[in-house]
Amino acid sequence: MIAFGFCSLHDKFTTAEKSMNKKILSLAVAAAMVVPGAAMAEAILYGKLNVSLDYANVKNVVLPEYAFAEDANGDVILDANGNPTLVKTAPGQDFDGWGMSGNGYIPGAGRASRIGVKGSEDLGNGLKAIYQVELGINLNDSNNNVLSNSDSITYRNTFIGLAGDWGTALIGRHDTPMKISTGKLDLFSDTMADYNGTVGFRDLRADNVLAYISPSLAGFQLMGAIIPAGGATGGGQGLNLNEDSLAGAYSLAGIYSNGPFYGSVAYESLGNQHFNSQSVSLTGNNCPVVVPLDPNDPNSAFESSCAYTDDDSTAWRIGLGLLDWNGFTLTGIFEKREHEFPSGRYEAFTNPADGSFNTFFPDGPDEIELWQIQAGYAFGNSMVKAMYGQADYSSDYSFGPSAVAEAGGALAGSNVSDFYSRNIETWGIGFDHNLSKRTKAYALYTAVDSDAKDVISRSQWDGFSVGMIHSF
Repeated sequence: MIAFGFCSLHDKFTTAEKSMNKKILSLAVAAAMVVPGAAMAEAILYGKLNVSLDYANVKNVVLPEYAFAEDANGDVILDANGNPTLVKTAPGQDFDGWGMSGNGYIPGAGRASRIGVKGSEDLGNGLKAIYQVELGINLNDSNNNVLSNSDSITYRNTFIGLAGDWGTALIGRHDTPMKISTGKLDLFSDTMADYNGTVGFRDLRADNVLAYISPSLAGFQLMGAIIPAGGATGGGQGLNLNEDSLAGAYSLAGIYSNGPFYGSVAYESLGNQHFNSQSVSLTGNNCPVVVPLDPNDPNSAFESSCAYTDDDSTAWRIGLGLLDWNGFTLTGIFEKREHEFPSGRYEAFTNPADGSFNTFFPDGPDEIELWQIQAGYAFGNSMVKAMYGQADYSSDYSFGPSAVAEAGGALAGSNVSDFYSRNIETWGIGFDHNLSKRTKAYALYTAVDSDAKDVISRSQWDGFSVGMIHSF
């Protein structure tokens, strides 16, 4: 009992000591942020807190189930040609409910709350050192556990660099020039109707960035960034010793901004080795890999596959805007992507009768074309706004008549077509009201319609969101 009492007293003392140490550490950090001194010269603490209450109807969170039609005895029913018929055996399950700031099943882009510190040091002769550390934070659940309070903190644009009359050079983690090129054109940024979460534009923030931003000359500005990967890859491929280039991935943009007039053009390339694992890369492009379905039959049908990504994934984008011209804003964006990962990989089934592909299923789309227009009108402290956009996914796939019949007929053919050649249509309306220069309240409604709603989970949805943004 005495030992137990001593342990309890010791635990209480240790807990109190830890609590006191945490408080002292917190006060020290706070003091370092606010007390001026040489070490914190020109440091600026800043951030943005963005939270919303959301309601959404999301189609087919659980996809429909399909099977071959059966008779009362459980035997597959065959047609006159001996082929089965594919039928829907169970409907999909929708999410229809409430959430906060895009958590859980709530669709759209995240709210991108953040806190950071940035600053500069005068080095003389018109040169200065610059730095920024920016962290992404969550004001709500982001790990599907509303009682954990253990949501992660992520790094956003975090870098050091040099700046002068010649421009700015930085190294670290940063948005790519393509992302920057149209950032000002999205009136619904960081909300449920953000153009990334609705139309599906590809905006990247990359690690290992070495970037240059030119000074503005009569409104014209150039940006470029390269990514020396050091063997690191994207798409969950791990290390790849052939990803050794200084610029295996790069992004370029030109921007014109003068008064209300805005225009941009950007190009981005992610090298093929960025999407190959080391084992696949070392094997090389040995496609197709052919495996007979019956090794003992020389006339057997055979499967062909390719796990090697041979083409770079590229994108180019054009943006145009008339910004705050007598209260009116009008923007437009067009983007085209080719060889979207994992495009280039495929699985196929070959008909031995003529040696042609009877089925050919690529792992990713060959081409994606996306566009959007937005319009807004500001009056007093408020703005009304609207957007409309489309995305067209296309793939060079093959699903021959005999393969369609064997897979279940018309429904099987329709599902494959919807998956590989799908179209997305999206629109939204919104209202913003500035409560002050730093605080804004907003409300919006947006919808996304997709041809592939029965084969791609959560690809069709609609919802409304009311929220508040405070910047400091």
